[in-house]
This record gives sequence, structure tokens and C-alpha cells, in this order.
Amino acid sequence: MGTRGKKKRVAERQSARKTRPAVIGGMIAVVVGGAGFGVYALYGAGAAAEDGSSTSAADKKPSVPTGPVSATQVKAVATQFLTSWQTGRTAQAVAATNDTTKSATALLTGYTKDAHITGVTITPGTATGAKVPFTVKGTVTFGGTSKPLTYESALTVVRRTSDGKPLVDWHASVVHPDLADGDKLLTGESGTPPIKAVDRDGGELTLKKYPSLGTILDSLREKYGKKAGGKAGIELRVVRGTASKAAKSADKTLLELSKGTPGTVKTTLSPGLQAAAEAQVLKKPKSSVVLIRPSTGEVLAVANQSHGFNTAFQGSLAPGSTMKVITSSLLIEKELASPDKAHPCPKYSTYGGWKFQNDDEFEIKGGTFKASFARSCNTAFISQAKELDNDSLTKQAQQVFGLGMDNWAVGVSTFDGSVPVQSQAQMAASLIGQGGVRMNPLNMASVAATVESGVFRQPYLVSAEVDGRTLAKASRTMSASTLSQLRELMQYTAAYGTAAEAMAGLGPDYGAKTGSAEVDGQDKPNGWFTAYRGDLAGAGVVVQGGHGGSTAGPIVAALLKAGS
Repeated sequence: MGTRGKKKRVAERQSARKTRPAVIGGMIAVVVGGAGFGVYALYGAGAAAEDGSSTSAADKKPSVPTGPVSATQVKAVATQFLTSWQTGRTAQAVAATNDTTKSATALLTGYTKDAHITGVTITPGTATGAKVPFTVKGTVTFGGTSKPLTYESALTVVRRTSDGKPLVDWHASVVHPDLADGDKLLTGESGTPPIKAVDRDGGELTLKKYPSLGTILDSLREKYGKKAGGKAGIELRVVRGTASKAAKSADKTLLELSKGTPGTVKTTLSPGLQAAAEAQVLKKPKSSVVLIRPSTGEVLAVANQSHGFNTAFQGSLAPGSTMKVITSSLLIEKELASPDKAHPCPKYSTYGGWKFQNDDEFEIKGGTFKASFARSCNTAFISQAKELDNDSLTKQAQQVFGLGMDNWAVGVSTFDGSVPVQSQAQMAASLIGQGGVRMNPLNMASVAATVESGVFRQPYLVSAEVDGRTLAKASRTMSASTLSQLRELMQYTAAYGTAAEAMAGLGPDYGAKTGSAEVDGQDKPNGWFTAYRGDLAGAGVVVQGGHGGSTAGPIVAALLKAGS
């Protein structure tokens, strides 16, 4: 392994001499026989395998090369890997990677055996440093039916730590960008029949009409495909592995060879509000929003500007000051605060060794708790930490708002919020939606809905009657006095506080709370907004958007207005 500098020409150079080459895109392309693959002699007239300066054979302990791989090394390694892959020489392809788990062998073998992809040609693009993009073209054949397959992927060349040898940094995504490590490709009768998802009025929900519903439609199919009475078709799909980082996501269809017969699944989505939500999230990068009906728990709209992950339902983000809705209900119950009672809002407040401050270090002298809530004063809440038990906020979130127990049955995969028991500074930080607290727009829309209706009703996208699911319940409700005071806080904030600009013209039967959650490594905080108006409640987040009142606020407010 320590001897370097010996040049070895790739095998395709020998095959190339037997056939007159054609020049395609500046590269010499040669089609050769074997395994039904079309082969390109990558990077022109063959590439030499080299990794820099040579080492004398007399050296007993040659130094391990370090530093970036050279352009020549990148070409050589990419050539070996891609050419071996497309000609079906799995062992040689794996040898060009740093895989030590045999996952590369399994995935590359399954590419032909399980995915039934043949006639493959791979065309590399221009390398950017150690990264080489490439295009894969092939044919998927199963049960006498064939369809062409084309997609783009990329590989990165790195040095192996032990000896500095340049190798392809192995991940399943090299073979296909939709694969996570642990996943596999499979062609055959679909694991679940297709579905026709429809809105509350019976109209079909399609990706063309509602682009951000992709992950939800996949999840609906996985859960209801076999129950909805459809018949499976033939498809190439990603099968999620148990060890995959995407294990909680639904299997994904990449290519449909023959259509099955879909069963129908009815959702609670409103076509008009869903269209409005789709339009709103396009206005802000990395934005997500959810709108629900407090009196029933029905999800009326859900949209994400980034379509690859359903942040609205599955995100796990610090909710910032929107968490103060839950914290305020706790403080009111424990008689530690009430709207018109004087309440401290100093510039700073220290607890557990941490010094907390307000945005721009503001203070409110001689103010009320209502003023602190409306202006989102952090220290007004931190100052009460000493009066609380470590599990006080956790119990309040679970018992009153139904959060953090991982028992919601929405009809698709969701993250149900987390308010862990913490101590010292972390407990204090939880009171203002930092520390270990994690939420998403679905969770925070539910919080606003609980305040509006007075009782927690678990949000749902598919009626429980469809499959006999048991919806989550909260163990208790707020007293009439606590509820009235909490509504007063949110109404005042919507009318005169940080939410006033976004909620202008929507009163008086309304309430809102803004939030900005600081995240390490981000220049701007995540902007949050949760609000209700009549029998509608919504919440949104704009990742790295800044203050919630001006980022997520207009998105949520627009849906509240559209639903009126």
C-alpha cells in the first residue's frame, strides 16, 4: 500500500483498440459488449492511477499522503469506479471506494439483480475540486415491461485515513441521490397499491396542483395503500432500511413501469386554503405553515417551501417565544402572573449560571405581565424559573396541550413536540422556547387552537373513522379563569404587541404570539408565528428568517384571512 507512482491503464483502453471510437462531448465514447452495458471511456483516452510523488522501496515507513487530492487523482478514481459500475464489475467498483461495511457491494449488486436496471451508460460532468457530477442513463425492465431511466448524481474523492489513498467517499446517495445509507433500490410489484388522495370536497390532490404535498402523499400511500382497496402496479422504488437516516420516511417511487389501480383516501384539506398556503410559502425561503380547525382538529392546509422534507409536520425546531403561550398558562395557574398584575421585565435575568437578556436589551419599567407578553420580554419569564419545579413545564405541555408524548395519530408521520425535563439554566431557557424544547408548525398551530377552543383536540389529516385510529387526548383542561387570561394576553399581542402589524384588520376575535429562536451557526434566528381567528388556528416558521412578526406572521395571517 505504501508504494506509489506506478501507472496502470484502465481495462477499457484494451477494448477501445478493437472498435473505432466516436467523439461525443469532447470524450471518446466506445460501446463494448458484456452484461448489456454501454461503456464510456471516461475522461478521454484513459486515466492513469497515480497519487503523487513516489516513495523509495527502501523506506520502511513511507509517509501517509495528506492534503487535497489532485485533479489527476480525482479523474483516475472516478474513472475506475464509474467504468467498473457500468460494466457490472462490482468488485472493482467497490475497490475504488472507502466502504468497509459491504454496503457498496450489496447496493451495486442489487442495482442489476433487484432494481433490474440494465443498458447503463454514465457520463461524467466537469469536476469541481474533488466532486464529480455524472448522469446515469439505463433501462428498467420487469415482467416484460421496460422504461428508460435517467438521473443525475455525484461522487466525491477523499483520502483514506490509514494510507492516504484516494478513493470514492462511499454513500448510498452516490448510486442514486434519493438513497440514504441503509436504503436499497427495488423493482417489482409495489409494496403498496397507489392511492388517489382527495381533499375534503372530493377533488384530487396532485403534485402538479400542490407541489409541497409530495412527502404527505407518499406517507398517505404507505399507510393507506393496502386499506383503500387499490391494486399494486410495477415500479422502481427506494426501500427504506431500518438503519437508514430516512427510516421514518415512506418508501419513494422513482419510476412507474405500469400503473396500478388506486384506492381513494379522503383528507381534511381545504382546496382553497391549501392553494393559498402553497402560494404563501413561495414568498419566503425555508418557510412552512399549518392551518387547523380548533373545534374539530381537522388540518385544513399544510405547505412547505422546501419540498424535500415536511418541516410543517416533522420538523424539530426550537419554537422561541411562541412557547411563552404554554409557559404563560403555567404561570397563571400557579398565580405567578396575571395580565394586569405588575411584573418585572429587566434588561437581564440570571439563572443557573446563565445571563439571559431581551432583544436589544430592552426593559419595561413598572410594566404589567400583559405588556411583557405582548413585547415578548424574555426576562419576565426567566425571573420566574426559581418558583418552578424542573418538570413543571413538561407536565403543562403534556397534560393541557397534549404535546411531547409521541402519541398523535394524524394519519401521516408527525413529530409531536418535545418538552424534556431539564434543570438549572436549561430549564429556564425552556420557558422561552429554547433549551431542549422542540416543536413544528403543526404543534404550535395546535397550541393556538387549544387556546381558541379551550380544549386540546389532536390535529388530524385523515378521519379516525377510516382506520379506527385512537386520537390523542390531554388529561386535563385549563380553568375558565386561566383560559380567559391567556386569551387576553394573545388578543392584546395581536392588537398592540409584536403581532399587531401582521394581524392588522383581523380582529377582534383573534389572538397571536410571535417568536424568534436563536440557533447556533445561523446569522438570523428562525422566525415563528402562531395565531387564531374565529374557528381557525395556524402557525408558521421561516428558518433563518429573522423576527417572526415580519416573516412567518404575514403567511399565517393571510391564511386566517382567506379562511374567513
